[in-house]
Amino acid sequence: MFFESVSRTDIGRRRRLNEDAVLCRPDLGLWAVADGMGGHDCGEVASALVVEVLAEAGPNDDLAARTKAAQDALEGANTRLVELARSTPERRTIGATVVLLAAEAAAFSCLWAGDSRAYRARAGSLSRLTSDHSLVQQLVDAGVLDPAEAETHPNANVITRAVGANPALVLDSVHGDVVAGDVFLLASDGLTRLVSDQEILQGLAIDDLAAAADRFITAALDRGAPDNVSLVMVRALA
Repeated sequence: MFFESVSRTDIGRRRRLNEDAVLCRPDLGLWAVADGMGGHDCGEVASALVVEVLAEAGPNDDLAARTKAAQDALEGANTRLVELARSTPERRTIGATVVLLAAEAAAFSCLWAGDSRAYRARAGSLSRLTSDHSLVQQLVDAGVLDPAEAETHPNANVITRAVGANPALVLDSVHGDVVAGDVFLLASDGLTRLVSDQEILQGLAIDDLAAAADRFITAALDRGAPDNVSLVMVRALA
């Protein structure tokens, strides 16, 4: 099985700086989206470092080893960002969310910290692979907040995990099978807050990945794109 993939990142309509970064390396079997933490210092530095260390993790034919190398790379980036923040006079957090996909012929691994998301479309159905590390998700999980209210909640941008946020990085993971025709989407919240699951499923059904990616960006921009918008799309081919 082979993989085709495309990536897009856009500054959006209101931001003066793009603090997102993307990794699109089918040759390594690795793809990722990193979103610099808004309202903090050097978000673009954090997201760029996340992508850089993942690209340097190197190729590995064994999925488990490749996933472990990616995890180790992210833990190293976490340490560097925490140390960088401590060296600044303000000692403010320098961090980024991350969602990563590692895949091979018949299986995938997904790692994440924060509210950048991963989805998989298969046979006309959409599965969300990740659960946000955010304050509103905690409220939803506790039954305090209706999921329909989560995206518009005043604290929707408050995340509870990120690379660089704490001395010890805690990543969640999910693993599964891959079949020909599967399409994965990794995206920052600048996209997922503006498009519905139904729209995501429709976009992932388009044969031309580049055209589909462009449509997602256009949809976000047409709806005001208050944040940076980034995505990676990956399709498994027989």
